[in-house]
Amino acid sequence: MITAQQVKQYLEAGLTCSHLEVEGDGHHFYATVVSPAFEGKRLIDRHRLVKEVIASRLASNEIHALSIVKAATPEEWAKLQG
Repeated sequence: MITAQQVKQYLEAGLTCSHLEVEGDGHHFYATVVSPAFEGKRLIDRHRLVKEVIASRLASNEIHALSIVKAATPEEWAKLQG
């Protein structure tokens, strides 16, 4: 069974992240992704970017589901953190 740490490694390998949190139960995962790659992109495009990184693993059902809790730029994330 795949772990949250493995999903995190897959995402880090395909996307530059300044902050990344992944939690899950081996099939369903939840991610908070902060990346400069999101600059100027709409929310839907940010989500697509993240899903593209793990598309083959989703297609093979290695990862059953990934919910993106937050997809923010570093500036947006800093504002959210206070």
